[in-house]
Amino acid sequence: MQIIRYGTGGDTRVGVAGDDGTVRRLGVPSLGLLLALPLDEIRSLVERGGPVEDGVPERLPPVDGRTEVWASGVTYVRSREARREESRAADVYSLVYDADRPELFFKSAAWRVSGDGEPIGVRPDSAVDVPEPELALVLNAGGEIVGYTVCDDVSSRSIEGENPLYLPQAKVYAGACAIGPGIRPAWEVPDATALGITLVVRRGGEVAFEGATSTSLLHRALDDLVEHLFRCTHFPEGAILSTGTGLVPPMDFTLREGDVVEIGVESVGTLTNPVVTAAPEAFAWLAARADDPAR
Repeated sequence: MQIIRYGTGGDTRVGVAGDDGTVRRLGVPSLGLLLALPLDEIRSLVERGGPVEDGVPERLPPVDGRTEVWASGVTYVRSREARREESRAADVYSLVYDADRPELFFKSAAWRVSGDGEPIGVRPDSAVDVPEPELALVLNAGGEIVGYTVCDDVSSRSIEGENPLYLPQAKVYAGACAIGPGIRPAWEVPDATALGITLVVRRGGEVAFEGATSTSLLHRALDDLVEHLFRCTHFPEGAILSTGTGLVPPMDFTLREGDVVEIGVESVGTLTNPVVTAAPEAFAWLAARADDPAR
């Protein structure tokens, strides 16, 4: 099953999508308020379900309200190598890879997130932009892992490589974060540290790049990443924490407008997004949807 956020009849709702395609509405008005609850209460609500929705509702990004999206950096050997390839200050990435404290950074407010099938953006002022396929942890207000989803931590390699202090510009801009298609409950995933992750970028009907990795190659423990995130920060409606990427294309590859990115995480789901230029007007619909979530 998946916990989903969806639109139907002019309303935005939270429900559970079963393996048979049915959607049962949950008795909570938002995912954020669901994540405000303890894990045992969330599990009880999800397993109990609710009335079945008619038809197939339109899915929305599985994040809302005051839930924030955060991300982890340099958590795989490949990520460390890629950062060193691109950076003029390569030593900082080697240091953080082996440090006790992980690299964690703010990625997106809930309203800026693209969902499955919605566009992601590449910066026009960047020479190299890449998708970063990642397992993301869905955390409640108490820092418990409620479930897992797929995140594309879209990034500008050239901007971060110019200077590590440019990280926010390389990571936070219009269309830089996609999450979906839903949330696989944690109790349905026996071992989140042994999940295959795949990436395919299609261009003009052909495969422009593809690769595979596994969360078994993560250098950081998931509970350690969560502990550091929650150490001195309060998340009243939970948080989504993306755990870093083990798949980074070579420096001669960059995303282009018209590409389609497909990320699969075993037992969690598949996230697919077309690529457009990250002009502010191209993502104005995100602000409009925030004002009217049923759009």
